[in-house]
Amino acid sequence: MGSMSIWHWVIVLVVVMLIFGTKKISNMGSDLGKAVKGFKDGVKGEEDKDEASASAQAKQVADKTTIDVEARDKTRS
Repeated sequence: MGSMSIWHWVIVLVVVMLIFGTKKISNMGSDLGKAVKGFKDGVKGEEDKDEASASAQAKQVADKTTIDVEARDKTRS
């Protein structure tokens, strides 16, 4: 009673097919594939964004001639 044999898994698969049907299972599989692809694209997009911000910061640090100031309006009282 320790591990399940291949026949146990075949019976479980047949029961699942009878309950859900092959069309619903294939739809769930395609939805799962789309979700995984979307997750990978999201992670890849975050890595690209991090690399772009790091290169922009390196470029800003390398340019020592730029002075960053805040402009204010003069008001007379």
